[in-house]
Formats: sequence, structure tokens, C-alpha cells
Amino acid sequence: MEFETRIRELREEAGLTQAELADRVDVTRQTILYVEKGEYNPSLELAWRITREFDAHVEDVFDLPDEPQS
Repeated sequence: MEFETRIRELREEAGLTQAELADRVDVTRQTILYVEKGEYNPSLELAWRITREFDAHVEDVFDLPDEPQS
């Protein structure tokens, strides 16, 4: 399941590069790039570390699509 994020927006507001954010959350710059583009779904641990960097709630950073109703 892919989802959208506000990571790029929050990162730019904080004046951080992808590399700086990656260093802060202990991943590669490429990981941040792929998460921002929606090409990689981060682990729960990584999502938590990212949201802590922005002092935000998970739902404020990651937008999960609604589950289809059956």
C-alpha cells in the first residue's frame, strides 16, 4: 500500500536537506528520497523517528489511503 507524505514540505520548512534528515534519522539520503516520492513505505520505527524530527504526529506526516469498504 502506497501513501502520501508531507516529509518534503516539513523538511524544507525546517531548512533541512535530504542528507541532513537522513543523518538525523539514521538512514541513507536515498531512503528519504524514496519515502518522499512514495516509492518506499518506511517501517513503523522509521516513520516514528521521522515524525519525532518534526515534532509531529504520524497522521500529520503520513496520509494513509482509506481502506476500501466491502
